[in-house]
Amino acid sequence: MAAGFRRLSLSLFICAAIMIGLVDAKISNSMFVYWGAANHSSMLADDLQLVLDQTSGSGVQSKREFLFGSFEMQIKLVPGNSAGTVTSYYLSSTGNKHDEIDFEFLGNVSGQPYIIHTNIFTQGAAGREVQFHPWFDPTADYHNYTIHWNPNAVVWYIDGVPIRVYRNYTSLGIPYPNQQPMRIYSSLWDADDWATRGGLDKIDWTKAPFIAKYRNFRPTGCYWNGTASIAQCAIPSRKNWWSSAAFSRLSYAKAGQMNWVRQNFMVYDYCKDTKRFKGLMPGECYVPQS
Repeated sequence: MAAGFRRLSLSLFICAAIMIGLVDAKISNSMFVYWGAANHSSMLADDLQLVLDQTSGSGVQSKREFLFGSFEMQIKLVPGNSAGTVTSYYLSSTGNKHDEIDFEFLGNVSGQPYIIHTNIFTQGAAGREVQFHPWFDPTADYHNYTIHWNPNAVVWYIDGVPIRVYRNYTSLGIPYPNQQPMRIYSSLWDADDWATRGGLDKIDWTKAPFIAKYRNFRPTGCYWNGTASIAQCAIPSRKNWWSSAAFSRLSYAKAGQMNWVRQNFMVYDYCKDTKRFKGLMPGECYVPQS
């Protein structure tokens, strides 16, 4: 599977480079530090380190805004006892009614698994959490985390394997992020009031500094150039390859991979939490999402 994904990733990389040009390929060219002390992050070419200690966490964001695209990052999570920490990789717009698409990695006590936390905000409203345990050690090596966002669906991938889909059902009155441009963010921060076992496991500051490593940021997306982009970026053209028919729905093989992950590694799905919603489930829970 890994070899096949590397070939797929390379072919997509070449395809994107030919058709639209890679968007500011190096992290140091395409992102900047927006939060944290000067010694809490470092960027060199295509490598990034974020640091968390008792004085501060740290974060970076992309220089450009996008409406739709495919956004890849390789991440090596904080090793050892990372309880209470959150490492994140996400897309977000701004304002009280912002849209957001999240990968968050909730730290673990040594010997326990990380939790991969996914969520999506539309018009400022969240509450669409789906969580997984990784089927690999996310601290031993880099793994590819991709958010593929087009007018039809948002798909979260890990090493080329889809783990979740959120489809566009605006025709049924279900909100979908397709009107607001987003930047790409990564951060490492203190969330020990909730991140690990609901806040029961706190950060052990004697283990600080905590370091998350990122590399090979590959944003291939449609630049935001004002409201005209809402229509232009949605056109399924060769330039907007992420919106082509091939990406309108998961293939049979990819759907099978996602079902395998969900059957074996999913630990929470808001659409199954009838107690939380008192039986009045969100509309997207009643329609197909693969």
